[in-house]
Amino acid sequence: MPGPPSKRYRRSPTPKSESDIEDDYTPYVSVKDRRKQQLIKLGRLQEVKNSDSEKEKKLSGLSSDEETNLWEANKEEKEKPPVEKPKPNLAKIGQLLQATTASNEKHDKEKVLRMEEEEVKRREDALRREEEFLEKNKNISLLEQHKELQQMAEGRKETMIEKQRKEEERILAEVAENTALKGVSELARGVEYTEPIKTSWRPPRLITSMPEKRHQRVWKKYHIDVEGLEPPPPIKMFKDMKYPKPIMEGLKSKGIKKPSPIQMQGMPTVLSGRDLIGIAYTGSGKTLVYVLPLIMFCLEQEARLPFQRDEGPYGLIIVPSRELAKQIHENIEHFTKELKRHGFPSLRTCLAIGGVPTSEASEIIRSGAHMMVATPGRLMDMLNKKICTLNVCRYLCLDEADRMIDMGFEDDVRTIFSYFSGQRQTLLFSATMPKKIQNFARSALVKPILVNVGRAGAASMNIIQEVEFVQPEAKIVHILECLKKTSPPVLIFAERKQDVDIIHEYLLLKGCGAVGVHGGKDMEERIRSVADFKAGKKDILVATDVASKGLDFPDIKHVINYDMPEDIENYVHRIGRTGRGTNTGTATTMVNSKVDEAVLADLKHLLIEAKQKVPPFLASIVTEADQLNEGLGSVGCSYCGGLGHRITACPKLEAVQNKKAGEVGKKDYLASNAADY
Repeated sequence: MPGPPSKRYRRSPTPKSESDIEDDYTPYVSVKDRRKQQLIKLGRLQEVKNSDSEKEKKLSGLSSDEETNLWEANKEEKEKPPVEKPKPNLAKIGQLLQATTASNEKHDKEKVLRMEEEEVKRREDALRREEEFLEKNKNISLLEQHKELQQMAEGRKETMIEKQRKEEERILAEVAENTALKGVSELARGVEYTEPIKTSWRPPRLITSMPEKRHQRVWKKYHIDVEGLEPPPPIKMFKDMKYPKPIMEGLKSKGIKKPSPIQMQGMPTVLSGRDLIGIAYTGSGKTLVYVLPLIMFCLEQEARLPFQRDEGPYGLIIVPSRELAKQIHENIEHFTKELKRHGFPSLRTCLAIGGVPTSEASEIIRSGAHMMVATPGRLMDMLNKKICTLNVCRYLCLDEADRMIDMGFEDDVRTIFSYFSGQRQTLLFSATMPKKIQNFARSALVKPILVNVGRAGAASMNIIQEVEFVQPEAKIVHILECLKKTSPPVLIFAERKQDVDIIHEYLLLKGCGAVGVHGGKDMEERIRSVADFKAGKKDILVATDVASKGLDFPDIKHVINYDMPEDIENYVHRIGRTGRGTNTGTATTMVNSKVDEAVLADLKHLLIEAKQKVPPFLASIVTEADQLNEGLGSVGCSYCGGLGHRITACPKLEAVQNKKAGEVGKKDYLASNAADY
């Protein structure tokens, strides 16, 4: 019987000794050295071949005895014992490796240095060629040399312009807003509206039957730039816009007989239900472009189905300042009273601004509000407390939109957007709207129409602008000299609240009828001061920039800038309080050596554009932008719209970046208004 099968075990290989490892070690040889060895081998093979051929030649010439002796000598040489190869030295191999690495690094450095030398050489060659050209043509007149010299200079200039263009594109990409101007819920769900809101309004057949050439002619005549898909045709008469009789009488009582350029194109666009970006000079009647269509839409809604308690608003107008909100509210009330007087349904308008009790606004909302005019802060407060809702709101207008975003209301506007429950018609208006803000605003609009009358940020041609160099200590006395230029009413602007109080007190001591307005005063006093000035009870209004945006003072003859604003946009808004509509006005600005040179350069270009007299101290300012504007093809700064500097030297962008850097770590992310929940 066979026994049990024996188990077989796999034996592990015997470990090698250190000496064996050293014997088997093959050192690393760099690619460069391996190629060298191959070449040497190839060379030796050639030598062997040559030697064999020589031997054959010799053997052929030898006798038989000599041949036998040579064969025996070769045999003895081959039978000699082989010489032992020495073992590799690891330390020496390590040194060789280090030497190889060092040589490679040296080679890379040499390559970089060679490239730099080539660049320097190229520049030197260009200079040498220029010198040779001048030397060769020293007896030829400069007029004949001019063309070739100009080509050489342009070749060098081209590289500078390319560098500047790339730098500007990089800065613009950095400051561009990546998040669309929408509510958080819409962004989260990926909601995209592709078609504009439909309305019942249609242009008259007389207008629609006109050829496209007629519309082009009207746009060209009134300097209206229109961008967008299928813009509605311009309408030159209010009656062709199908406004009812009470609205026409309301316009007549305000002395408005025919529409301004922005109204010709803006009103048909809004009445058609299209989203709009409206840009026009100060005093051109932008307010009526969004107020009258809103009244018509609310009238239609009320006629179809009356508003119930706690319902509304249907239309929302957001503005940056309380005074502007109050003025728009008064304009709406003017037309709604006319409608009520003629037997039309009553339309209720709610005013929601800071400094006024919310009880007044909440009372109108409880009875059902058709329209609401608000500042962002108070509106946010009311939405958070659920005093009002935006469930039925289908019409949103942001007046002075760029100023709101500049003033830091961007987060508030995003939060307000998140309270809407459906698609709405969105309108944005301003006198100054740089490309950066336009592109950012487009993200909130559906197939928008851009209507631009003149250049965005240009001053009105109805204003005579005068710039005077006055030392800081002499400014307050110089105000009296400026007041002698025109009859009242006069508006005086100052940057700081303290300066407003000092000027106000000085004018009262001199016996002038003056009132002051700034953010430090309570709302009642501000409203009373503006009302007294509008009514003609006071001749002079001294104010900070709170009175520079949107406020309409039709009869102002003169605006005095006690100091130059920090950016040119504020200057345009300030002087725009005079020369409203078809009226003319004067603007006097005091400047001194403390004003930033970039702002003065912007002011110089603005005066040239408006065909105004440029004083010698401004004309002498020459900036880098003056040389670059021609080569780059675009004029001025693409961030703030200033004409005297490029985005690489924009003082406004620098101030914004410094402000953001200062706010790092200070934001309260748990605050009620910190997120759009």
